[in-house]
Amino acid sequence: MTDSIVTTKGLSFAYGDIVALSDVTLEVPQGTVGLVGANGAGKTTLIKLLLGILPSADGSIDVLGHSVNTDRLAVRSQVGFMPEGDCMPKDQSAADFIGYAAELAGLPTRAARQRASDVLTLVGLHEERFRRMVEFSTGMMQRAKMAQALVHDPTLVLLDEPTAGLDPEGREDMLDLIERLHGFGISVLVSSHVLTDIERTCDWVVMLDGGKVLRSEPISALSQTGVVELELFEDPAPVGDALQRAGAEVRIDGTRLLVQVAAGDPFSLIQDALVSSGAGVRRLGARSTSLEDIFLREGSETGEGSK
Repeated sequence: MTDSIVTTKGLSFAYGDIVALSDVTLEVPQGTVGLVGANGAGKTTLIKLLLGILPSADGSIDVLGHSVNTDRLAVRSQVGFMPEGDCMPKDQSAADFIGYAAELAGLPTRAARQRASDVLTLVGLHEERFRRMVEFSTGMMQRAKMAQALVHDPTLVLLDEPTAGLDPEGREDMLDLIERLHGFGISVLVSSHVLTDIERTCDWVVMLDGGKVLRSEPISALSQTGVVELELFEDPAPVGDALQRAGAEVRIDGTRLLVQVAAGDPFSLIQDALVSSGAGVRRLGARSTSLEDIFLREGSETGEGSK
């Protein structure tokens, strides 16, 4: 198997005059990957292209070493998909439907039933597996959708907003399950707008904005950008102006300043700015950059787009 779960080159797609993806080039490694962006960034469109639901207008797209355009069945046989929307047949029990999904993947009836039982136990629905899904809570329904994505033993699962609609306890349970999947040898692509969920569960992030790639890199790389947080007792504008004149990038939030420099020692620049302004310091320290920081710094106004 290839070391990459997804490879795209110059991938573009439009809904009529609305451009959903534009020249997306990616090389995404195995592991747990977060696909993040605001509504309209192109996340769901990219997932549909990965599954071959939508034809790609331009460029190439490979999943697990198979071309989606020419080898779609090979892709789907190795990929599981948990959609965001409500799609489960509520008049059936979880055991019956997940067993049926396993048979569709080629397992004999007896093996499919056993596989369904094993997967429902994995997602925490062992005791509820014979209940009709119309009786399921939102959290139980999300776990059932996860089970149908896993029942055919995929190499990669695509999860579209897996924590949507969950209460805090249900969210924790789902995030715990996502963290466990890689231990079973399954790579995961999680699409979410909840950035803290991605930071917790993923080791790689693909960041989309307006159909373009802002970042595709390890999560750990985000903490190596050298941001310093400075909080003052008074108006931070004079200090901010002095730092900007010295070449620093500054963002002001109330009495706080987030300071970043491309090269050199940010603390030395801050010291000089404080001395020249005579400002009093309440707090000063290094700060790891979060996904939210990256969005605020690099995200652009995309206007009206497709999800």
